[in-house]
Amino acid sequence: MNHLFLHIGKNTVVRTKDIIMILDRACTESRDTSDFLQVAREEGFVITGEEAGKSIIVTDKKVYFSPISSITLLKRANFIKGIGEQSF
Repeated sequence: MNHLFLHIGKNTVVRTKDIIMILDRACTESRDTSDFLQVAREEGFVITGEEAGKSIIVTDKKVYFSPISSITLLKRANFIKGIGEQSF
């Protein structure tokens, strides 16, 4: 089985099947989201040093901050999904 990857910036790629959600940075203003991120930090899931990004990518094992906007990441993910669904 082929694994498809999404480049999320700063030389980081994640497997598309591992992505749970992609959030805009503005979502951190929500109390629920900020509480989630705080717990993720405390539990060691947040990739440190990258917390000034435009978007947040939550995978099954880590939370990444990306300098790429959530809209652009979603477009990339949908493009990659389309490629993966094509039969050659």
